[in-house]
Amino acid sequence: MPKPHVRTYSRHSLYALELMGNLIREGRITAKLTTTELAERAGISRSLLQRIEKGDPGCAIGVVFEVATIIGLPLFSEDTKSLAVRLDYSKEKQSLLPKAVRRSNRVVKDDF
Repeated sequence: MPKPHVRTYSRHSLYALELMGNLIREGRITAKLTTTELAERAGISRSLLQRIEKGDPGCAIGVVFEVATIIGLPLFSEDTKSLAVRLDYSKEKQSLLPKAVRRSNRVVKDDF
């Protein structure tokens, strides 16, 4: 098995992950759920839930969002219907953008 690639994360990302983990832990405790109970409801292992609560950047984002949804942590300010509308708008906007982005080979002559 190849050695995993070591990835560096910005301080902003690490703080955001740690905050999300703390909010999930706070929500779990407020809901009076043990780590085992929440892990079972989310269909994950208890150790993965503990990693999420610690802000481990290696956790799959889908699992983190699902755990947050189970405990009622609002991920966006909109409700589900509003999210669907926003998603449709985003898809429509992306359909108008170019399919690929390529570097320009033109040399800019800026010597006046």
